[in-house]
Amino acid sequence: MLCRVVSPCCFLFFENLLMPRADDQPTILAPRPLLLHIAHISEREREGGRGREGRRIGGKAMGMGSDNAVFPFATTTTSPRFRNPISHRRIFSDVAEDVTVSVDGQTFLLHKFPLVSRCGRVRKMVVDSKDPDLLKLELVNVPGGAFAFELAAKFCYGSNFEITTANVAHLRCVAEYLEMTEDFQQENLIFRTETYLNEIVLKNLDKSLEVLCKCDGLDPMVEEVGLVDRCVDAIAMNASKEQLVSGLAHLECNVGSGKLRMHSQDWWVEDLSALRIDHYRRVIAAMRRNGVRPESIGTSITHYAQTLLKGVERRHVWDSGPFVGDDQRMIVETLIDLLAAENITTVTLSFLFGMLRMAIEVDASLDCRIEVEKRIGLQLEMASLDDLLIPSTQTSDSMFDVDTVHRILVNFLQRIDEDDSGELSPCGYDSDGLKSPSHSSVLKVGRLMDGYLAEIAPDPYLKLQKFMALIELLPDYARIVDDGLYRAIDIYLKAHPSLTESECKKLCKLIDCQKLSQDASSHAAQNDRLPIQMVVRVLYFEQLRLKSSFSGGGSGGCGDGGLSQRFICSSGVPSSCVSPQRDNYASLRRENRELKLEISRMRVRLTELEREQGLMKQQGIRGGDGRPGEHGRAFLASLSRGFGRITMFGGPTAAEKRRKKSSRSSQGSEGKNRRRQKASFAYD
Repeated sequence: MLCRVVSPCCFLFFENLLMPRADDQPTILAPRPLLLHIAHISEREREGGRGREGRRIGGKAMGMGSDNAVFPFATTTTSPRFRNPISHRRIFSDVAEDVTVSVDGQTFLLHKFPLVSRCGRVRKMVVDSKDPDLLKLELVNVPGGAFAFELAAKFCYGSNFEITTANVAHLRCVAEYLEMTEDFQQENLIFRTETYLNEIVLKNLDKSLEVLCKCDGLDPMVEEVGLVDRCVDAIAMNASKEQLVSGLAHLECNVGSGKLRMHSQDWWVEDLSALRIDHYRRVIAAMRRNGVRPESIGTSITHYAQTLLKGVERRHVWDSGPFVGDDQRMIVETLIDLLAAENITTVTLSFLFGMLRMAIEVDASLDCRIEVEKRIGLQLEMASLDDLLIPSTQTSDSMFDVDTVHRILVNFLQRIDEDDSGELSPCGYDSDGLKSPSHSSVLKVGRLMDGYLAEIAPDPYLKLQKFMALIELLPDYARIVDDGLYRAIDIYLKAHPSLTESECKKLCKLIDCQKLSQDASSHAAQNDRLPIQMVVRVLYFEQLRLKSSFSGGGSGGCGDGGLSQRFICSSGVPSSCVSPQRDNYASLRRENRELKLEISRMRVRLTELEREQGLMKQQGIRGGDGRPGEHGRAFLASLSRGFGRITMFGGPTAAEKRRKKSSRSSQGSEGKNRRRQKASFAYD
């Protein structure tokens, strides 16, 4: 074996560079005793090493042609050993350190010559110093701190290390800080890092993403060198290229149906969640400029929110202290702004409700909340009841955020008005109104709101004004029947027994008794929580329905034609608003079917009432002395009181009176007629 010195420069190949220690002892970047890199190379090794393009350090090749994430800062020559351009200088290993460099509280004992030969900033500090024997340098605001400076010092000393995606951002910034340009030395550190970035990083999406993640903490130098902008543009451009190539590769044509199907896997969607929020925003904006599909952008925003905001827990109403930081608030507001700026319509409704809840939790700006509410209002008919149950964050307010739901409903109705503004005639809905998408959406939202009202009604802190405002907001045609509304109001009355009589009357007036089903009417007639006016109104309309079913038979010409016409309109079939230019025949057939269905229900109800009358008579006989029992007297007394106030809604018409007279076998006095009316009313 032959022992020889590989390099005559004794300070260029330091292998014992020490990391800064925590015991405040200075870090010494000093040469090893005697000569460095005493290598034992056999004749075979020397002959075989001449034709190699690079050598391996730690198992990795140093050649530039490799597509690995590592990159040697040293250029390769015909010799397998790295040679520095200043290696011709002969410096002995026993040269003592002549300068102390302080970086972020860490001290490095170095030599002036290798630093001055490559670092313009250090050279200026030495030249500008009044002390010719300058012994100490202090570097402030070094990008990357002591870690980055040590890498730069290793480069100045010629120590071998690899440029990777993990350190290239630090090396590029510290090289700019130290002014390691070509003016001081050829192939200086700026040149080496730029070569690595252009040839390896910016051509690959995942490597650009890794470098962009490593840019955290390097501000403002990383912005000055343009590294963030280049990585952002590279990510967007490579993502667009991958989508184009993937789409062309997986584009399939079904010859039979002529349909095209596109399959793509956007693997980068999840990887973008590792970015800082301001970097992520710039990446999304660049992707939009480069033509990335909106579906992919929406999926990325959804995954980013779920990843970074999963640690935000819901604040309880009894917790008055701070619960989130400004960074989480900024994340929520930025993501909502992206949804608005990018015009993303591919995100799911559940995600929008989740973002709305999160905006409320982190106390986001009002503009952000309004933006999410508008987007929810565009597709409210697809929401579920659980989506609307948004907890309130106010300690003195109701359990649920009713104001937010109110604003969402207003946005929905505005969208419906805009959709129908150019389609409806001046009279209103046409004969095909039930089949129109807008009317179908209104009916769905009407059922949804009835369920929501029933859920929030038991809240003892819910104010009557807010409850009534939600009910009054929906138009009349939003409900075919008012059973759901009646149920919600009944629950509210039960949960709020302190309501005054006037408040109960005002609330119950919102129920259209003509749109109550048979079961709901029967329940309302026996409901003690309802005002007497409400009960009388229900009984009155039930009586009119029975009379119209008796007199009308199976035809549509019932005695109370106005009531029937009104009832049909309120049931969702706007027959009275049909335009003369429309086909009236279909509308008449629809009305006829509704009338027949109503008559069938009245007949069933009449049979039940006759059965109940027989039971009442039997109970009256059991009362003794031929007089009605207590239950019968109470029931008849309630009917008498209710019937005595029917005049406030208007009495029967002359035609109805004539039919009553013809149906009776004898005429009596006025008192007998009243008793007959009571008996007739008892069937209702």
